Amino acid sequence: MTDDTPAEPKPEKIKRPQQVFTLVVEVGRKTGDGLPKDATGAALMIYASGVDEAEAVRETVAILKEADLAPLDVSGYGTLDERLAAGDEIDDEERGLMDRALAENAVIVAQMTPFFD
Repeated sequence: MTDDTPAEPKPEKIKRPQQVFTLVVEVGRKTGDGLPKDATGAALMIYASGVDEAEAVRETVAILKEADLAPLDVSGYGTLDERLAAGDEIDDEERGLMDRALAENAVIVAQMTPFFD
C-alpha cells in the first residue's frame, strides 16, 4: 500500500548575510611564528567576515594556527554598525580594510603589536 500524501516541503534555509567583525587576538610564542626574537607574544587587530561573531572567531583562530601562530585569547568588538553606535571613530583606511574582508570573505590582520617583558 502506498501513501499518496504529499511530503512536507522542507523549510527554506534563510541565508544570513556575511558581516565583518573587529577582533583583537592575543597570541603566544610558537616556533616559526615570525614574531621578533625577544617578543613574548603579540596582539593582532583583525577584521574577519562571518555570519556571526562566533563564526568569525572560529575562522580567525583556524587561520592563525595555520600561520604558525598560537592564539590565546580573542576579544570581539562587534560589527561596523555596533562600533559606530558605541561611539567609535572609524577612519577611511579602517573602513577600506573592513570592506575588503567582506568582499573577499577573509580574515585581515590590520595591525600586529609585539609584547616584550
